[in-house]
Amino acid sequence: MTVIVRFAPSPTGLLHIGNIRMALVNWLYARKSSGHVILRLDDTDQERSTDAFANAIQEDLKWLGLSWDQLEKQSNRLADYDAAFQRLKSDGRVYPCFETSEDLEYKRRRAMRSGKPPIYDRASLKLSEDQIEGKLAAGEAPHWRFKLNHSEIAFDDLVRGHVSFDGNNLSDPVLVRADGTYLYMMPSTVDDIDMAVSHVIRGEDHVTNSAIQIQLFEALGAEAPAFAHLSLLTDVAGGGLSKRLGSMSLQQMRRDGIEPMSINSLLAHLGTSDDIAPCHQLQELIDSFDISHFGRAAAKFDPDRLWSLNASLLHETPYDAVGERLKGLELSQANEAFWDAIRPNLRRLEDARIWHAVCFSDICPSIADNDREFMATAKSLLPGEPWDDTTWATWTGAVKEETGRKGKSLFLPLRLALTGLDHGPELKQLLPLIGREFTQNRLSGNPS
Repeated sequence: MTVIVRFAPSPTGLLHIGNIRMALVNWLYARKSSGHVILRLDDTDQERSTDAFANAIQEDLKWLGLSWDQLEKQSNRLADYDAAFQRLKSDGRVYPCFETSEDLEYKRRRAMRSGKPPIYDRASLKLSEDQIEGKLAAGEAPHWRFKLNHSEIAFDDLVRGHVSFDGNNLSDPVLVRADGTYLYMMPSTVDDIDMAVSHVIRGEDHVTNSAIQIQLFEALGAEAPAFAHLSLLTDVAGGGLSKRLGSMSLQQMRRDGIEPMSINSLLAHLGTSDDIAPCHQLQELIDSFDISHFGRAAAKFDPDRLWSLNASLLHETPYDAVGERLKGLELSQANEAFWDAIRPNLRRLEDARIWHAVCFSDICPSIADNDREFMATAKSLLPGEPWDDTTWATWTGAVKEETGRKGKSLFLPLRLALTGLDHGPELKQLLPLIGREFTQNRLSGNPS
């Protein structure tokens, strides 16, 4: 059997961290099995769906490296949904309902006050043909519900194990709104049938939907796919993601300087017991992927962990993999020696600008008044060029011998004078990049 999965976002907003995780897990599952990936834009919400969001979703997935084999839009498939609805109608599996939203809310509250589950009471099934005709003649527009069979619905979930529902405890779902538009449930099922989707991988908030859709598959004469429901993301304390984190879009992360493989490296194993380490290629994640490693415990998303992975990834990245991007930042002198010197201190690639300025541009040295004599001595002991990675040790050894300073009192004032900062890359690597002329000027307190 060919594995066919689908990632089906609604183009009503930008992809956020939860969407991305589902996209990645679907992609990895398919690629691990040499399968087929469908990107399906669920754009039937005509008021909120936009081409701009649809394009942004595709660009975000491309940036992550998550290619697809087939692109579909639900807005192009309305005739197929109409045909499926007519089949269900002919078979007596849908029925018209005329309750308003206020009516339904009243029923829900009354059921809950009575200690009953807030499921639809099927009152509309009791309407006679004459009553229905009368309501239609009076201009009342019905919504249409799918009539569930009140029997056990069971399936074996690839993550949750055996899952079982009693159909008596489920509400007949609304398939068509009063304005004639379709809700999510039926179009998704029709698409999965027509596109031969073999595995539906999504969040655990869809478990009940899957039970309902199993009966929809059967009513439409098809076999249901396999299901896998992943635990939802929480914050580090185990609570629901705050609005700030829940709305953390991929575009925002890109602007902040997060690398695509940092995101992929984290999300591929979040919710498993696998080690989470920076990976430089998607193939590494494909090779290690196993959906059975996902558990039912909450998957905790920690932005700090993502930033830590981002830093680790950059620290391991060779110059050949980043040279063109440095040129794109207009860092004209960012050669391999520069990259090797600064990468252990980067949190994001953009931080390279700071060290490029330190090495090759004018900066304001930081020299305390009581260190000026010390700087003059250090300047007088500067060795001649050429400089290499032994120059720093040779020079500071001579300064230590002459001044008696050592440790922090020796190294920190020199770092502040040479870089204007109290932290950063090893000066044995930076010093040859800064060069003798800049070093002399900065030890004198001159911007250079």
